[in-house]
Amino acid sequence: MPGDKSISHRAVLIGALCDGETRISGFGRSADTEATVAAVRALGAEVIEEDVDTLRVRGAGLHGLQAPADAIDCGNAGTLMRLLAGVLAGQEGRTELMGDSSLSSRPMERIAEPLRRMGATVETTEGHAPLVVHGAPLSAIDYQLPVASAQVKSAILLAGVQAAGATGSW
Repeated sequence: MPGDKSISHRAVLIGALCDGETRISGFGRSADTEATVAAVRALGAEVIEEDVDTLRVRGAGLHGLQAPADAIDCGNAGTLMRLLAGVLAGQEGRTELMGDSSLSSRPMERIAEPLRRMGATVETTEGHAPLVVHGAPLSAIDYQLPVASAQVKSAILLAGVQAAGATGSW
């Protein structure tokens, strides 16, 4: 089956949080998923591209990603920016996430608010990108989304795996 962009983002990000190596086959290659590969590399995970649709991600561990000196460019990938904010919420350091003009016009406060409730500091630019995420030890939350969103739910759950306690999102 051809790769799926949505699952490909999530697979690479989860692989970056894991100890050891994650093999991803059926990777959906696109400009957006290439930005995800570049982002996890910038954070210290190793990505080996075996084939056009096969990757191996050598993760940095649950709390082992390192904040880069430069901003991470998410391009036009809203999924990347929102999910990566969830990953970064539980990591040490300050990371800036930027994107193109289209991405900078999309709402980001809907992920910033629940991540703040968990203990991270998330700064938006009038509710939009660029974002600055200051990771912190996180606490679990139960969060009911005001509007259904797989991206917001995924951001909360990616932060939740790094939090003390059980996180729920519906």
